[in-house]
Amino acid sequence: MLKEIKTIGVLTSGGDAPGMNAAVRAVVRTGLSKGFRMMGIERGYNGLLNGEVREMDLRSVSEIIHRGGTILYTARCLEFKTKEGQQKAADRCRELGIDALVVIGGDGSFRGAKDMAALGIPCIGIPGTIDNDIACSEYTIGYDTAMNTAVEMVDKLRDTTQSHDRCSVVEVMGRNAGYIALNVGIACGAVATLIPERPYDLERDILSRMKFTQKTGKKHFIVIVAEGVGHAQDIANEIQAATGIDSRATVLGHVQRGGSPTLRDRVTASTMGYHAVALLERGIYNRVVAVSADKIVDFDINVALSMHKTIDTFLLDVSNTISI
Repeated sequence: MLKEIKTIGVLTSGGDAPGMNAAVRAVVRTGLSKGFRMMGIERGYNGLLNGEVREMDLRSVSEIIHRGGTILYTARCLEFKTKEGQQKAADRCRELGIDALVVIGGDGSFRGAKDMAALGIPCIGIPGTIDNDIACSEYTIGYDTAMNTAVEMVDKLRDTTQSHDRCSVVEVMGRNAGYIALNVGIACGAVATLIPERPYDLERDILSRMKFTQKTGKKHFIVIVAEGVGHAQDIANEIQAATGIDSRATVLGHVQRGGSPTLRDRVTASTMGYHAVALLERGIYNRVVAVSADKIVDFDINVALSMHKTIDTFLLDVSNTISI
C-alpha cells in the first residue's frame, strides 16, 4: 500500500556544490504547486536529528538560484552513521510530520537515504557534487561550475607562469575521480594531467613530454593534478629536481566549491528538483534522479548505489595528443 504524502522535507548533505540552491528552489516550488507542505531541513542529517526544520513557502527560496553554497547549510553527521542514529532520524521525521525526503548530495548522502527508506521514510536522491562521481548519472550538480572556476584560476596562473618560464603544478579537486582534472587539463592545454584512475610515471607522463615540448620552443608548462593522485608540492619538487625548471605548486582547494552556478548547473538542478517531486506525486519512492543521454531519468536507489563509473579514455587520448 502506497503511503500518502502530504509533507516533503528537503535537505542538502555532504560537500556543498554550486547549484544546490537552484535544486532546493525547484523542489520547494514544485512541491508547493502540487499541494504539498514543504519543510527545509538545515545542516543535513545532523539538522534532522536535532530538529532544525522550518516550513518553506514561495518566498523562502526567492533570489537564491544564482547563489553558490546552500541556504539549508550542510554538515557531516557521525551519529547518523549508526543504526541508533538512523532510527532516531526516522522517528524525528514522524514527529515532525515529514512523510518523505528529498536528499541533495553524493553517494554518502544517498546511502543515508537508503537507510531511511529501509525504516519506512520514502526518499528521492538528487546528485549534487562537484566531482561528478555519482555512478548512475552522467552529470552531477556543481560539476560545470567547479570546472569553469578551475579553468579561470589556471588561466590567471598561466600569465605569471609564462612570464617566468616556470612549470606550474596545479592541484584540483577529485579524491577518487579525475573528471575535473581531465577536462580542465584539456581546456587549459596542460602538458600533463594526472588522475586517480590511471597510475602515473614521472618520466613517461611528465618529464618526457616536457622535454619534447622544449625542443619545439616551449618554455613554460602547466601540469594538472587531481588531489587523489598526490600532493602538488611533492610533484613540483620532483619536476624541478629532474629538469632544473623553476616549478611551483598551486592548490586551488575549496574555491572550486563556491561561486555563482553556471547556466548548465542552474538548469540541471531545476529539472532534477522538479523530477524528484513529480516522482513522489506519482507514488514512486526510493529513487535517485540522474542524467542519461542528456535526459532526466531515475534509478532504484539500491541499483544506483551498486553501479560503477569509468573515466572516458577518449578524453585521455585527446589530452595526450593535443596538449603538447
